[in-house]
Amino acid sequence: MDKFVSYDKMSKKEKKKIDSSKRGSWNGVDPATKVVDTDKKRYKRKPKHPENFDE
Repeated sequence: MDKFVSYDKMSKKEKKKIDSSKRGSWNGVDPATKVVDTDKKRYKRKPKHPENFDE
C-alpha cells in the first residue's frame, strides 16, 4: 500500500502528473472573451470625415 503524501510535500513531477490528469480539454472552444460590435446605431466619438488631414 502506498503512503499518503500531502500535495504540498510532493515533488514537482508528481504535482504535474496530478494536475495534468485533472485538467480537461476545451474541445476547440476559445476561452478568451470576445466582444462583437453588432450595434451599428451606437454613438461614435470619432468624426466620420476628419477635417485636418495634414497634421
